[in-house]
Amino acid sequence: MRAFYETIAPEPGASWAFLDRRLADGIPFEWHYHPEFELTLTLNSHGHRYVGDDIDAYDDGDLVLIGPGIPHSWCSQGSLDAGSPHVALVCWFTQAWVETLLGTFPEMTPITKLLARAPQGVRFGPVARERVIPLMQEMRSSAPARRLLLLLDVLDTLRQDGEAEVLANAAQVQMSDLASDDRILRALNHLHVHYPEPIRVERLAEIACVSTSAFHRMFRRHTRVTMVDYLMRLRVGRACSLLIGTTQPVSVVATDVGYTNLSLFNRQFSRLKGCSPSQFRRHHTRLLAEKTPARLSMDRSPMLAT
Repeated sequence: MRAFYETIAPEPGASWAFLDRRLADGIPFEWHYHPEFELTLTLNSHGHRYVGDDIDAYDDGDLVLIGPGIPHSWCSQGSLDAGSPHVALVCWFTQAWVETLLGTFPEMTPITKLLARAPQGVRFGPVARERVIPLMQEMRSSAPARRLLLLLDVLDTLRQDGEAEVLANAAQVQMSDLASDDRILRALNHLHVHYPEPIRVERLAEIACVSTSAFHRMFRRHTRVTMVDYLMRLRVGRACSLLIGTTQPVSVVATDVGYTNLSLFNRQFSRLKGCSPSQFRRHHTRLLAEKTPARLSMDRSPMLAT
């Protein structure tokens, strides 16, 4: 798994970015992060959604808001209509865009409560999804001015959703100035690529071109956690996906994500997830089977693309 920093640019004449992504072969696992808010609607697709350390099944019409800096991905297992592509309609907007919007249109101030929940990820209920789906589908063929009005309508609809649920996500990265700091980006990219290997803070400091003590301060300022805690969450989050998506023994999963001591893995996993790795596997396997029993059994492809 490689987490990468994604650079997003609006089209000319637009203040925010929209993507109509259509994939005939399914949505691949692409672990990434960026400083923008992201609202994603997934159509004609089912599989698993990863937001920080939250892992859950998704189905047709899945609608999720993700805050800045949260690593995330979708990974499809199948589609409703095999003859049509998997679709992801995605809206990206920055914190600066939000501040400009609120400064210009105080009528939009109520969306601040919705956006305040975004750092954990928000999944929206069926009533809100039913109202939002045609609005986001209309964005596909709309000019930038009309598309902006549609986005405002979408945000106003979502902030009224009483069925919205915050995802069980513990991984939070402060992205206020992350995008402009190549030093921390280089260190985070190295961590996300090499997390199963022994990690030395001296090596990360060298990559960031700062002293070890300065690196500790810089890392905590940007991520709000220590490097050790961040690495632990990264490894445990990956372990969660392996526990659900494979039948590998817990000891093998522990080794694959970088633990040479099984007892340490069990302790740190229980600390973050509130249960043992085996309990987590049994609970989530049963839960996901109950949510999409037929589709999960029909798909023969592996859950993760590595």
